[in-house]
Amino acid sequence: MEPAPIVVKELRKSFGEQQVLKGIDLTVNKGEILAVLGTSGTGKSVLLKLLIGLQQPDAGSIRIRGEDIAGLQMDQLNEMRKKVGFLFQEGALYDSLTIAENVAFPLRRHTKLSDSDRSEKVHALLASVGLDKDFEKMPSDISGGMRKRVGLARALALDPEIVLFDEPTAGLDPITAAEIGKLIQKLRQERNVTSIVVTHDMHAAHHFSDRILMLKEGNILISGTFEDLEKSKDPFVAQFLSDAA
Repeated sequence: MEPAPIVVKELRKSFGEQQVLKGIDLTVNKGEILAVLGTSGTGKSVLLKLLIGLQQPDAGSIRIRGEDIAGLQMDQLNEMRKKVGFLFQEGALYDSLTIAENVAFPLRRHTKLSDSDRSEKVHALLASVGLDKDFEKMPSDISGGMRKRVGLARALALDPEIVLFDEPTAGLDPITAAEIGKLIQKLRQERNVTSIVVTHDMHAAHHFSDRILMLKEGNILISGTFEDLEKSKDPFVAQFLSDAA
């Protein structure tokens, strides 16, 4: 039986005296869209950085596609990262490169595609996020929502099996946020991608996720469907739900 794409056991992380994660256990199944919610400073973004080896845990294990990443050498870690797309909160585009050049960057670095094949793939990726007419624009010439879509196209360039999203709808109007949510669902439908989406946006999470996990003070407070959260008597959960109403 194929292992789950992401399995986390007893994950702990502190910064000085502050315990950010206090022993997280988490399994994300193939094709699942998991939303991770919580107030600022509860370790949501730290969890994502641990999952791709940008930070090291103090204790516990992280298995990506069955492989414990804690003991990997840098070249092995980089190989693993090719299978994990990461969408940074602001898109993290290179300001000096056009939109097309941003998306082409990982293809230039990690593949041996010809110029014509690379160009064809870049155009297909940008078309898949609705930006097929904006290839030559610079990041400074497009909106925040468009920058996030370019970031998503770049994250998909190496055909990852897992995509991690850090606040993909932050700062966006409701219509654009809904479009990003639909793109996340489209990844699952068309590519069977497994997604973890860190977000403050309960309303968006309700619409695009299969499961919602809520962190509080370094622990998992609740994990389940939106309907499971609605049944919860916990005041913290109720506060999040009322904010989304």
